[in-house]
Amino acid sequence: MIYLDYNRTTPLAPSVLEAMQPFWMTHFMLPGQEHAQAQAVGESLEQARESVATMVGCESFEIVFTDGGTEANNLAVFGQLASPQQKGVGLGHVLISSLEHDSVIAAARQAESMGYEIETFPCEVDGVVDPERVKSMLRDNTRLVCLQLANPVLGTLQPVREVADICHNRGVRVHCDASQVFGKLPVEVTRLRVDTMSVSGHKFYGPKGSGAIYVRRGLRLSPIRFGEPREMGLRAGAENVPGCIGLGAAANLASRCSSEVADNFYEQTALFLNGLNSSLRKECVLLAEDSVRIANTLAIEMPCEASRIQKAARQLVFATAQSIEPADEMTRSLQAIGCSEAQIRRTIRISLGWTTSRDEVQRAASLLAEACDGILP
Repeated sequence: MIYLDYNRTTPLAPSVLEAMQPFWMTHFMLPGQEHAQAQAVGESLEQARESVATMVGCESFEIVFTDGGTEANNLAVFGQLASPQQKGVGLGHVLISSLEHDSVIAAARQAESMGYEIETFPCEVDGVVDPERVKSMLRDNTRLVCLQLANPVLGTLQPVREVADICHNRGVRVHCDASQVFGKLPVEVTRLRVDTMSVSGHKFYGPKGSGAIYVRRGLRLSPIRFGEPREMGLRAGAENVPGCIGLGAAANLASRCSSEVADNFYEQTALFLNGLNSSLRKECVLLAEDSVRIANTLAIEMPCEASRIQKAARQLVFATAQSIEPADEMTRSLQAIGCSEAQIRRTIRISLGWTTSRDEVQRAASLLAEACDGILP
């Protein structure tokens, strides 16, 4: 198997597993228990929080652990719409980009059922949002704008800072889903100027079921889970200590490696595209080619249907759009840049990882071309 779907999920890094191991059985206590061993667990948890904060570029008290990116996005949307600072101003207007993850879109739709007005702002044909378009759609009662940092299908990086500046000048909060960027590019949230930002551990070699949300200092959110208060009062229930420790260990890796891996990704994707184009009988098209993108991601329109290529090249693991309703994230992202149904059916998404080798890239290009040429008349 040649795995080329790292934007979907990544394997657990060996050093992350090693860091987690003692907290399954040896250091099993919860940090709130009154015991020296429990206090040591609490200290380890805070060290993990500091590691995530370093990766994000913020203070440790601005990091709240969650059970993944989905909960972080849900907490960002509902926590801000129902926050104490917003009470008494009535329901309002929420803007989300057409490229957002399902967890942002679904949270917004739920808010819509509660009486909020939800509006979607489009991206341009290059897969990038125009800040002026967002500005033109802001209203006096706009409460929140949601804009991801990088699209996992097209790889396009969004002008989050420009949008945040526009929104803050109007007193509007901004949430950013940044889960696809960590481990690929360095991130400094203070430069983005967003109010909240989500992190998902399994996107950068951490454990599944681990994540975090950055909450800007001074910003008060309302919890969306209720019970014994944990995590600055925003999250009820016992901490997933091994998951948090694993997230911290993965954050340490990402902080060290992000600057270095980008150059390698550019080299590998160029090698892949050259190999594919030189082997195919008919030309393929790289979508959003001229946009600034995360270097590991390629959305490629092939000369034949992606599902048939997938069946023919069984050794390869890559992403294709689902043909069933409701539209999945890949379908929605391709629709957002104006792709037709036929183009969507022909598009594959390749996403490389830290351990993807030159040999794997070359073999993958050859296998894809061979599969495609075997299908073409």
